[in-house]
Amino acid sequence: MPDAEIPIRVTVNGVEYAETVPARMLLSDFLRHRLRLTGTHVGCEHGVCGACTVLVDGRPARSCLTFAVQVDGAELRTIEGLAGEDGLHPVQQAFHEAHGMQCGFCTPGFVMSVTDLLERNPHPSDEEVLDCLSGSLCRCTGYASIVEAVRLAEKKMAEAGHGA
Repeated sequence: MPDAEIPIRVTVNGVEYAETVPARMLLSDFLRHRLRLTGTHVGCEHGVCGACTVLVDGRPARSCLTFAVQVDGAELRTIEGLAGEDGLHPVQQAFHEAHGMQCGFCTPGFVMSVTDLLERNPHPSDEEVLDCLSGSLCRCTGYASIVEAVRLAEKKMAEAGHGA
């Protein structure tokens, strides 16, 4: 028996979509294959690596563990929705400047998690930063440059007037 098709309405990066999706379609597949937002990466497909992290109603969520039908009525932000007309988001710019990535595969998940952290808490403690980063895995770096990027992003967001 084929999957039931279910209508959903969702706002992604400020654009409203009305789609009909299979009941078992993963949010990562919906974003990547239906909406062509390929910045959301799929790594482990078990919710462990964090590469697929997006913001759902302002909170980080693993898109590889979430069904598209579960976000009906929600507002989503993906890595593609962070940069503005005037350039990169402060977190993206900080990751670039501090070399907080090597191959870049894990970077979108880190950036989305850090964006959430700094928007909720503009001045997190070292423990809060490490807790935020613990939800994502990087196999290329030794996290020091990622922590440096978070601290640089904290300064950039304050200068730009972002955050809580």
